[in-house]
Amino acid sequence: MYKVVRAFQDKDKRKYSVGDDYPHKDAKKATNARIKVLSSTDNKYKQIYIEEVKTKADKE
Repeated sequence: MYKVVRAFQDKDKRKYSVGDDYPHKDAKKATNARIKVLSSTDNKYKQIYIEEVKTKADKE
């Protein structure tokens, strides 16, 4: 799961605010390429927009 750390509007015109889950439960599943772009500075604005959230199951 990913959390938004910088507000943005996605390509599908959905607005995400800091603290929102990404992708939204009603949105299409995000591709690995899209997640890579949003979770790194490898994008037009050189900003990180989402971060992976580790769940209890991930830690075990």
